[in-house]
Amino acid sequence: MTVAHDDRPIGIFDSGIGGLTVASVIRQALPSERLLYFGDTAHMPYGQRHLDEVRKFSFGIVDALRRKHCKMVVIACNTASAAALSALREAHPGYLFVGMEPAVKPAVEHTRTGTVGVIATTATFQSELYASVVERFAQDVQVLHQPCPGLVKQIEAGELDTPLTEEMLRGWLQPMLDKHIDALVLGCTHYPIVRPLIERIVGPGVRIVDPAPAIARQVQRLLESYALTSMPTAKGSLTCWTSGEPSTFHVLLERLGLGSTEVRAAQWSGDVLNLP
Repeated sequence: MTVAHDDRPIGIFDSGIGGLTVASVIRQALPSERLLYFGDTAHMPYGQRHLDEVRKFSFGIVDALRRKHCKMVVIACNTASAAALSALREAHPGYLFVGMEPAVKPAVEHTRTGTVGVIATTATFQSELYASVVERFAQDVQVLHQPCPGLVKQIEAGELDTPLTEEMLRGWLQPMLDKHIDALVLGCTHYPIVRPLIERIVGPGVRIVDPAPAIARQVQRLLESYALTSMPTAKGSLTCWTSGEPSTFHVLLERLGLGSTEVRAAQWSGDVLNLP
């Protein structure tokens, strides 16, 4: 029996470089797939914007990725997922979307102290999606949530292990450590980039929960279920666009071990995004 394959690319987007933590895991899991990544650096950070504004950006980005013939879009941004995922599914019936949600469930399932922490953007915590996740999975567990304003900007600036970034993180994490959390959910795709610093602060007794591997597994499940996988012998690739400065974006790609990736400049024209 002949197995159908689909060599169209997978679209992935975030407010900046954070979603590359998801793209890199997808790349490892599915090396034959072509990935098109857009980082909306010009509008970064999404986490401090109104959800309606983030929803508008997300619609423009999805339209642009669909014009690139993407067979699926991964919203590799917790804030954009909270703001736009359900509306995008309504507007694009039958099209495949994979979104992010804070990984509260796996944190809760393995807690010993009965207290877990979540760090995310203010917008993520204000969303109905976050409230529903906590309500569904954490009824018998104390969930401490801590917004981290300014952390995304530090990461985008390449300030990954500076005294200021460490001071900011210690200020947010120490109160949760004082309440004996034993798991910490990274509720923003930028945050795994400073995971070594976070691990140094919380110590070995706190498990770090990063949803990226689960997102990669979900992408693979959907591709296989809908017969959309590329030929196993195909050569996968990662191409990036940014609405900011490509040279700055490239410096951060190198820090993530993706230095050979092509980065192109994208332009917004009103609500329309052009990916040349």
